[in-house]
Amino acid sequence: MPELPSSDQPLPEQGSTRFRRVLVKLSGEALAAPDGYWLHPPTLASLADDIARAVDKGFQIALVVGGGNVIRGARVSAAGWIDRATGDSLGMMATVMNSLALETALNAAGVTARTMSAVSMPTICETYARQPALHHLDKGQVVVLAGGTGNPYFTTDTAAVLRAAELKCDAVLKATQVDGVYSADPKTNPDAVRYERLSHDEAIARDLKVMDTAAFALARDGGLPLIVGSVHAPSSVTAILTGAARSTLVAP
Repeated sequence: MPELPSSDQPLPEQGSTRFRRVLVKLSGEALAAPDGYWLHPPTLASLADDIARAVDKGFQIALVVGGGNVIRGARVSAAGWIDRATGDSLGMMATVMNSLALETALNAAGVTARTMSAVSMPTICETYARQPALHHLDKGQVVVLAGGTGNPYFTTDTAAVLRAAELKCDAVLKATQVDGVYSADPKTNPDAVRYERLSHDEAIARDLKVMDTAAFALARDGGLPLIVGSVHAPSSVTAILTGAARSTLVAP
């Protein structure tokens, strides 16, 4: 495992902002296979290699992955056959499945990774607690944070910002399907405008859908920068963090 830079060494940069400890938020859909199966091992291996490169460059990485490739609690509860709290509990378990798969891929890529779940599953993985998570990060290990916040009605976006604040992260990187924040969906609207930089208040006021409002508000109140970029080639987590790939910075 490479040594992390000491406090007197220059930190990796993203744009004009210096970040060292970053929480990376991945969607569950990013792990799905083209044929619709919930997990695509080549994609998982590629993501793990990407995270390993980021660690090699001196970044400390925590990860939150969604569960939408398996189940979305809000969607199944909207169908009327299950209540929202139960649906969200199913979604939390889906994030544990994804996190364990990602932990395995990271270990295979040569990175020591630990899954920690907000929903206690002690026979499967560690239960999330702030101090042990900080200890893992200080040792240069990747922490994969599962189970959302451990509560229904909160998205994994909100969980990502909450954990980033708790773990003293310098920024949250949301790795999405597009290379930044746009005024509209660029896949359906050719006139969509891409933003280089926004404030949290601007993102909330313009109702930009890259994160839910609760996550934006929590990041704003904590002064936590958000980086939004594409997880798809030629972009990558490492390229975004080092400024080699396009992204949008949402910051105070």
